[in-house]
Order: sequence, then structure tokens, then C-alpha cells
Amino acid sequence: MILPIYVYGQPILRKVAEDITPDYPDLKQLIENMFETNTASNGVGLAAPQIGKSIRVVIIDLDVLKDDFPEYAGYRHAFINAHILGFEDNAETETLEEGCLSIPGLSENVKRPKKVHVKYMDENWNEHDEWVDGYAARVMQHEFDHLEGVMYIDRISPLRKNMISTKLKNIIKGKFRCAYRTKVYRK
Repeated sequence: MILPIYVYGQPILRKVAEDITPDYPDLKQLIENMFETNTASNGVGLAAPQIGKSIRVVIIDLDVLKDDFPEYAGYRHAFINAHILGFEDNAETETLEEGCLSIPGLSENVKRPKKVHVKYMDENWNEHDEWVDGYAARVMQHEFDHLEGVMYIDRISPLRKNMISTKLKNIIKGKFRCAYRTKVYRK
């Protein structure tokens, strides 16, 4: 089932998400719905807060990039109770353009470490504690940020954020266009 994407201004996007237990109701179906929603929205990742659930679940599908990045062929994973543990000392960084399904029509350059230490459970509740690099590391940082109530626009300069403030206000008001279902905050 394709779910609506909660857009900028929705309070749930600013909450810290909670860890879940293996008995979380209909988790496998939720993950399937998240993959389906992500595909329908032309995304590469989706965090549960973006569909209105304040739980630590993320899906990432880099298989869509396989033509340009063959190393990501078949890369379709769910991350449960995902946490960033840290970065290397003096970590090398990279600035790349990022967009977000919850901020339709905008993208900005974001500086992030190229390598990240993460911990999570997979769909079978196997624990993973690993260092990830490359584009996967960037996408994990972006999506795992959602679990902390952080959005990529929080990682841009105040000047850039000021320059896009009118567009952000319009998103809050529902004045935007995109090709996927969204849910705008209504007071």
C-alpha cells in the first residue's frame, strides 16, 4: 500500500523516534508499504516518521542507482532500531546535493562525513554493528537523521536556510506540487 509522505511542518518530523520490539504489530507489512511508497515517490530512502510513525525504522533502496553505481545492484534493506554510533576522528567529508521526499521541490548542498559507524537490526532481528562508506553512508545519515527529528535543511548554513525560507513556508501551507501523495500539517 502506498502511504502519504508527511511534509515539512508536520510535528512528527521533529520528534525523536522510539526503538521497537520484535512484536511490533504488522512490522513486515509496514516495511513492504515503506518500500512501495518509496518506489512510487522515486526516493532512495524513507524513514518511518515520514509516514507518520515515530519509530526507528528506515528503508533504503539503492538498487535504483545500479546503472550508474553497479555496486548498489540489489541493495534494498530495512534498518530497525537504527542508530549512528559515530564517525572517524578527523573524518573526511564530502558536500553533495540532497533532497527529501518530505521537502518536495527543494534540494541543497549538504556536507557529511564519508564514513559512518552504525548499529541496527535487520528484518530478521539480526544485529549489525558496522562502518559504512560511500553513497550508502550519506543516505543512512540522511535517513537516520529523520529518526532524531533532524532534516537535511538543519545541516545547511543559516544564510541558505534564510534564502529558502519562503519555499519552506509554502510547503507548510500546502503550496507545492509533487507527483506523490503527501500529508500537510493542519492545525
